[in-house]
Amino acid sequence: MKKIIPVICLLMIFAFSGMAQDKKINVLVFSKTSGYRHASISTGLKMMSELAQQRKWVLTCTENAELFTPDFLKTFDVVVFLSPTQDVLNDQQQKNFEDFMNTGKGFVGIHAAADCEYDWAWYGELNGAYFRTHPACQTGTVIFENTDHPTMVPFKGMKTYRTVDEWYSFKANPRAKVHVLARLDETSLNEATMKDDKWKMGDHPLIWYQELGNIRSYYTVFGHTSEAFLDPKIIEHIGCAVDWVAKRS
Repeated sequence: MKKIIPVICLLMIFAFSGMAQDKKINVLVFSKTSGYRHASISTGLKMMSELAQQRKWVLTCTENAELFTPDFLKTFDVVVFLSPTQDVLNDQQQKNFEDFMNTGKGFVGIHAAADCEYDWAWYGELNGAYFRTHPACQTGTVIFENTDHPTMVPFKGMKTYRTVDEWYSFKANPRAKVHVLARLDETSLNEATMKDDKWKMGDHPLIWYQELGNIRSYYTVFGHTSEAFLDPKIIEHIGCAVDWVAKRS
């Protein structure tokens, strides 16, 4: 009997893991813009649709803020803010979203999710930081601090990753309140393309996660260019982020 028990336990773990991955989740993607609109949003929506088919998500995409009612929101497990900008929700819609998230939902902020709702302190805490500025879009080196997190599967074992993006700086460094997974190597950027050094943070987080009570929240800077949403590693990274905030992993 003593020899059989570990095997049974192992089988139970595998079965539970399989059940977690097989569980369908309802995902809402919100991409309304009241300021700058990224051309990459359409590619991002296509990527999310393809991920939904692969990962057994039930996907809804909208830019209609009027849908942010209690009855509508309660059907979802995760909300993804795909590069929304500036003021996108009114006071009542904000309250509805707060109440919904506080029931234990998941949030993923992609790229310009940091350039959104500056006067809504709760949202700033949920996303982790607000956008300040950025250097010219160019190739940069991402330094990984932790590739063991479930959202970093495609970068497992890698120390750095070179890619093109718009490397956001933030109004305040979020490191003290979030778990940073990756930061920018500021020395990897071309100083000749810069008008000034206001974009520099010294310590420059790019990807992070946090757990706010029973809410799981995640932010990734990737997504300025359409090419970002065609990169297999970034695609898997975002897919893993949605699954993680949905408590699938």
